[in-house]
Amino acid sequence: MSFDYTLIGKRIRKARENKGLTQEKLAEQLDVSNAYISKIERGRTPVNLDRLSELCVVLEETPEYILGGTNKASNDFLRIEIIDMLEGCPPGKIKLISQIVKHIVDYDDPSS
Repeated sequence: MSFDYTLIGKRIRKARENKGLTQEKLAEQLDVSNAYISKIERGRTPVNLDRLSELCVVLEETPEYILGGTNKASNDFLRIEIIDMLEGCPPGKIKLISQIVKHIVDYDDPSS
C-alpha cells in the first residue's frame, strides 16, 4: 500500500490547527524540531509508525484519519474526505468533478 504523504501532512496540519497548536508547540510536545514538523506537514518527510502514534495522541486523532482521511466516528466522514480531496484541485478539474457528481445525483436507478 502506498501513502500520499502530502495528504497525510495536510491532515496533520489540519488536526494541529484544530487543536490550536502552533508547529512550535507540537514540536515541543513531541521533542522534535520545528523543521521536522514543517517537513511532515508539507509531505516532504514520511512519518514512521511510532511518530504517527505520538502525533495521534497529542492531536487526539485516529491513525485511520491521518493515513486515510476517514474518521468513522463522524457521521460526515465521507463528505469531509471528499472536501479534503478537492482542496488544491484546479478550477477545471473541480468543474469536471461537479458535472460527474451531478449526473450521479440526478441518476434514477431503476433497481432501487
